[in-house]
Amino acid sequence: QVQLVESGGGLVQPGGSLRLSCAASGSIARFNAMGWHRQAPGKQRELVATIDSGNTYYADSVKGRFTISRDNAKNTVYLQMNSLKPEDTAVYHCAARSGYVTTNRNAYNYWGQGTQVTVSS
Repeated sequence: QVQLVESGGGLVQPGGSLRLSCAASGSIARFNAMGWHRQAPGKQRELVATIDSGNTYYADSVKGRFTISRDNAKNTVYLQMNSLKPEDTAVYHCAARSGYVTTNRNAYNYWGQGTQVTVSS
């Protein structure tokens, strides 16, 4: 059984910052990749950032503003979000891939329940 629990969302003004956390059940080293996705009402789910053993990836919309990182000792992946914009408002989901390697950035086995991020003045 794999559980991913997100936290750190909330209400922030434009230009502000938040750090999201994704706590996994057990070692995150067993995952081939982990990532963050977001989905706003009426919009398609969007891949935000991914991290694997040697690489990170960011959507163009968040490059230079968001940073994905991991702490293996704490079994946790983070998403630092700076210079937030109203269009960043969404439910942010953590995801993990285990058991296979793929070039498909959107292929994940496990998903958290999400944390709400609202950017508004």
